[in-house]
Amino acid sequence: MKTAKFITKQMIKMFLLLLAVSIAAFALMTASPVDPLQANVGQTALGSMSPEQIQKLEEYWGVGQPPVQRYLAWLKDFIRGDMGVSLLYRQDVTKVIAVKLGNSLFLMIIAWVMSGLLGFILGALAGMNRGKLIDKAVRGYCLLISSTPAFWIAMLFLIIFGVWLKILPIGLSVPIGVEASGVTFLDRVYHAILPAFTLSITGISNIAMHTREKMIDICESDYMLFAKARGESTWEIFKNHGFRNVLAPAMTLQFASISEIFGGSVLVEQVFSYPGLGQAAVSAGLGSDMPLLMAITMISALLVFGGNLIANLLYGVIDPRIRRGGAVR
Repeated sequence: MKTAKFITKQMIKMFLLLLAVSIAAFALMTASPVDPLQANVGQTALGSMSPEQIQKLEEYWGVGQPPVQRYLAWLKDFIRGDMGVSLLYRQDVTKVIAVKLGNSLFLMIIAWVMSGLLGFILGALAGMNRGKLIDKAVRGYCLLISSTPAFWIAMLFLIIFGVWLKILPIGLSVPIGVEASGVTFLDRVYHAILPAFTLSITGISNIAMHTREKMIDICESDYMLFAKARGESTWEIFKNHGFRNVLAPAMTLQFASISEIFGGSVLVEQVFSYPGLGQAAVSAGLGSDMPLLMAITMISALLVFGGNLIANLLYGVIDPRIRRGGAVR
């Protein structure tokens, strides 16, 4: 009974979230000052067209249609599973999303795992060595990275590794001039190293700082002081007492960081010309491709909601007091 109630509650939350996000995204697109005809056709080309041709283009891009009517028509099709046709790519939105989402997930999963592992290791080391040189170095790194824009870090790495050292490609997800059938898995990994590394670097600081604070609390606990009094080494104390107690909060924080990884991927994909969901979202926004942008917005909201839901579930599993308190029923 409690499980069914919890599932129903989460489904209602997800529905309300998607509805609110879709309304907000549609309103922002409608209020955008970008003229879809000038952005995609050009002022020079429009000047040489007849009024009939311009009218057909306006119908194609939805110019002049009532916003409420357009939204209700889109919502009706979306509920039926029809995301429409991309105005820029002139393909079904589902096909465009499948390709772009696959590239983005490949990039984000690598960055997500790397940021989680490195953030946990650095945070645990800093917490176990509070006040020492390694703790100061980790804190300084985290404060520096957290205050630096992701696109600036991406441009810096692009210049260093792609232009100066020339050891990594400067962009794209596959080699230039190679057919899709000739692209290997290693080619995709090679082209994803730099953007994935940039994404992971920006995501480390949050996990490392939270892990450090939790490790400091654990080190000041009675059972840790007792372990030190028994003469256990630093590694034995961490392995037997610190690891399991700090791992669970770090895991929940890691799933909650999906929204940060996704938001950072938009900027990173633009800098590295990586053909993922973030780059497609920017192109759809600048090109007034309403069907594509709405689909990307909904998928993004689902990914973030799923990450936060998993984090909440893990909190309930870790701490029974949360379940009894009503967070997870």
